[in-house]
Amino acid sequence: MEGSHMEFLVVFCYSMLFAFGTASYGNSPIISFDEGYAPLFGDSNLVIHRDGKSVHLSLDERTGSGFVSHDLYLHGYFSASIKLPADYTAGVVVAFYMSNGDMFQNNHDEIDFEFLGNIRGKNWRIQTNVYGNGSTNIGREERYGLWFDPSDDFHQYSIAWTDSQIIFYVDNVPIREVTRTESMGGDFPSKPMTLYATIWDASDWATNGGKYRVNYKYAPYVAKFSDLVLHGCAVDPIELVAKCENDEKGIASGVTPAQRIKMENFRKKQMTYSYCYDRIRYKSPPSECVINSQEAERLRKFDPVTFGSGRHHGKRHRHTRGSQTEAASSF
Repeated sequence: MEGSHMEFLVVFCYSMLFAFGTASYGNSPIISFDEGYAPLFGDSNLVIHRDGKSVHLSLDERTGSGFVSHDLYLHGYFSASIKLPADYTAGVVVAFYMSNGDMFQNNHDEIDFEFLGNIRGKNWRIQTNVYGNGSTNIGREERYGLWFDPSDDFHQYSIAWTDSQIIFYVDNVPIREVTRTESMGGDFPSKPMTLYATIWDASDWATNGGKYRVNYKYAPYVAKFSDLVLHGCAVDPIELVAKCENDEKGIASGVTPAQRIKMENFRKKQMTYSYCYDRIRYKSPPSECVINSQEAERLRKFDPVTFGSGRHHGKRHRHTRGSQTEAASSF
């Protein structure tokens, strides 16, 4: 893809998304599965329900499953309400993410929500990650607990992506804000991406470094998706022409002061890992990191090895490819 052509797409899509002012994310239209998505893998383990706006993905001993958006998107707002499997879920990973790894194998971009299962009595964990231009050697993971049990009911998980910012939301509460800096260069996702949803067996790494594996005694593991939103600038994969319509509503940008308070409270209570403070992986924080002294102290007390001296190398960090999907680094 020629640089000038890509620059034109970025400018065009960005201007179309913002030309008509900002709009509430809550006003983004919910679409049917067939309107926006197609099965990716899993055959009968993918089941479309009710009015065509709800889909179930299951994992059993035979296979996991997943679906993928029809279109590539360059910026936008992407959302789904998800209900995760209950009981023993160690080794199970449910992912809701954007990637262009099939088009750019050596320099792909990625924006991830990953849900990591756990042993009975332990809570699901949620992980976010950002790759740009194949920067998989610089994992930008953050990991959190949640203030609810995500297997009890549906909750909304959303990604807002512009040319300068990525915001992750849970139930419309921003939990992470990634702002593009000059120092990041191409490490900020900047090429068109497709949206994916998958469930798969990540026994080798997902729970305590692979200590606890998927137990198919509890299968099938079923992840339920509804309220699907694809609200962005679609790009033709062959012609590389933006397909934004003139009546495209704007995508609100930024975090409001009230939202920032909620985000800070969430991070203070729920964040258990941030790459910016990982002294084992990085002798000094990556250039885009803005160090918060209170965050640093809280994480150091939580895990003095990882976030303190960084002298003990008992845990390995790696980028792992899963069945039909790409997993973020885990430990």
